Parts: sequence; C-alpha cells; structure tokens
Amino acid sequence: MESIKELYKIGNGPSSSHTMGPKKAAEIFYSKNTEAEEFKVTLYGSLASTGKGHMTDWIIEKTIPKKTQIIWKFDESLPLHPNGMLFESFDKNGHKLNDWEVYSIGGGSIIDKNTKLQHSQVYQHKTMADIITHLEKNGGSFWEYVVRTEGEQVLEYLKQVWETMKAAINRGLDAEGTLPGGLKLPRKASAYHVKAQMQNKFAEDDTYLFAYALAVVEENAAGGQVVTAPTCGSSGILPAILYLFSKNYKFKDERIIRALATAGLIGNLIKENASISGAQVGCQGEVGTACSMAAAAATQLLGGTIYQIEYAASSGLEHHLGLTCDPIAGLVQIPCIERNAFGAQRALDAALFAIHSDGRHFVAFDNVVEVMEQTGHDLPSLYKETSQGGLATMGLYGRKKNNPNIEK
Repeated sequence: MESIKELYKIGNGPSSSHTMGPKKAAEIFYSKNTEAEEFKVTLYGSLASTGKGHMTDWIIEKTIPKKTQIIWKFDESLPLHPNGMLFESFDKNGHKLNDWEVYSIGGGSIIDKNTKLQHSQVYQHKTMADIITHLEKNGGSFWEYVVRTEGEQVLEYLKQVWETMKAAINRGLDAEGTLPGGLKLPRKASAYHVKAQMQNKFAEDDTYLFAYALAVVEENAAGGQVVTAPTCGSSGILPAILYLFSKNYKFKDERIIRALATAGLIGNLIKENASISGAQVGCQGEVGTACSMAAAAATQLLGGTIYQIEYAASSGLEHHLGLTCDPIAGLVQIPCIERNAFGAQRALDAALFAIHSDGRHFVAFDNVVEVMEQTGHDLPSLYKETSQGGLATMGLYGRKKNNPNIEK
C-alpha cells in the first residue's frame, strides 16, 4: 500500500476525481508540452457524464494556459477506469506532437498504463487480518503501526491535514448564502450550528455533527479548500467526527492526529483492496469508506482496542453497501451534502456500538471490503457517477428531470 499521504490530499473542491485529478494530469501534460500551441482533452465515461457539474472543463482550461478544446465522450469509456482522459498537444500547423491516456481514479490520484510499474509500496501488509496479526505479535495500536511504517514525519503531515480540516469547518460555519450551480441550494451549516447550541443534551451531539459535516462539504461544493478523506465528495465525515471530539470534548490535537493516522490506514486498506471512486463502485466507495474511517477514529478516541476499532470500521462500511453515486445535475450537492451529515452520525453510532462489545463479530473488515468491491462491480453504470440513474433523474421536490428550476 501507498503512504496515507496519498489518501489525504489537500486541494480545492468540488470533486477529487473530477477536478483535483484532472488538474494534476493537466499540469503534468502541459509541463511536458510547453512548446505546443494548442491542446485537446477528451473526457470519457463518468468523467464526461458529470464533468460539467463537477467543473472538470473549467479546471483543465484554467490549468493549461493555451487554447484548449474539451471533447465530451459520454457513451465511450477507456479500458482502465470509468474516469478516462486523453490529452493531446499540437503545433501551430495542427500537427499532433504528443498524447497521453490518463485516468482519475478517485481521491485526487491519477494513473496511466505504466503506473503499476512505478507504484510505490510503503506498507508491507495489505489486509486488516495481516496487520492485526502483526500487532498481536509485535504490540502496538494502528496509529503506532502507521508511524513505525512511515516514520515520525507522517505526523507532521497529519498536523497540516488537521489544520486544513479545522479551517474548512470554521469557514463553513461562518458562511451563508447560496451554493454555486443550477440547484440554487442554500447553505445550512451555519443555521445547524446555531440550533446545536440551543439543543438539549439528547440531540446536541448529532446536531453539532450535522453542522460540522455540512460546513466542510458546503465549502467543497463552493470550490473551497478541503482534504480528501478519502474523496472531496465525502470530505465532511471524518473532520466532523474529529472536530466534535476536539471542540466539544476538548481532546488534544495529539490524540486527534493519531486518530487521523488510524483512519488513514483504514482508507488505505479499502483503496488497496477495492476502490474509493464513485465512478467505479458507487458512493459506497466514497461515503462508505469515509464512514468506516471516521468510525475507526472515533473508536480509538473512545479508548477502543484494535479489535473494537476493526469492528467499527467494518460496520461503517457494511451499512453503506450498495449505495449509489447519483448526483443531481452532476453537482456534488444533492444527495452528497446530506450523505456526509448522516455518514458522520452513522460513524459515531458504529463506534459506540463497537465500544460496547468485546470486538468479536461475524463478518470481518476484509470480507466487507471484498463484498463492497463486488457490489460495485455488479452495480449498473448508470448508478456510478453518470447522473443517468437513481436520484439524479429527479428534479426539485421529486419531479422528474428537465425541471425548469434547474439550469442546464
């Protein structure tokens, strides 16, 4: 497995696969073709289907400082991943100079046909079962395993991740108004935060969680800076859990950063053995993974054992199996924003459930990850970030698409 630094990427929303990945690809291709006069970028499959709503064309044109033509191939896919791109460069006479077939695989990561040869393996173990066996033999917790593997410097990077997460929450709680895009969706984080301060104890934690999660994903939808955890579309769940423990229960930053390390390890295992890409496995790979990561982090903060942490991580993913990726109008807003709020609540529930157990349960984390990958494979493509199925076919107030209230 790669470093968890490859999972936690800092960048601007609204989508790690549709903006951060294409931006990285455009930067690389342009740096190798600065002498070219014109560029053409062809977007395929899911990347083409929801690229307009996710601002893919905007970020590519902004990144390449020369004339760039964007071609949309909604009904064609490239072989390695649904989010395929073909970059081409041309001289002043229109002769092609270079081309590059590249894929945005989620979480801001990109690959091409040669990536496997260059894949950087940091972790020796690739399954939860192997990691637990290692810890039983050598001692330690999940976060200590991360530090032993990656070195103390990983904690310095996680400090930067935590500061970015906190900043996104604070900006989101202060912001009001309407999110960009044709849905005219109002921000809700600020209002939920005010209501949380007026709640009785029974509803207080959940309402704060809603406010914190909404704050991040609303910032993401507005193009603000967030951390992929594991993606932009699911970036509100883990920060909401961590901020609740930090702000409301006064946990020190050192403990939060250790929880980030454990959450990163969980996300890495899912990324390695399945996928975190909505275009590949549906939203179970995004919100489901984020919930699993946050549940593990919360269980660690609550003093859980490695077995209870594994149980919580398993539950967080298990109860999102089959979740479709079906954003209305291709925007990372409906149902994405609310899914982050409920995902944070479910993560805390999974942690509380696991912490009251001895950590023994029937379906192991590795098995749930395997099932998630198979479920994603079995999902029809229209439920995997194409905006052609599920909720994406609905307009406002339950009316069908082509609703006049939604801008084209």
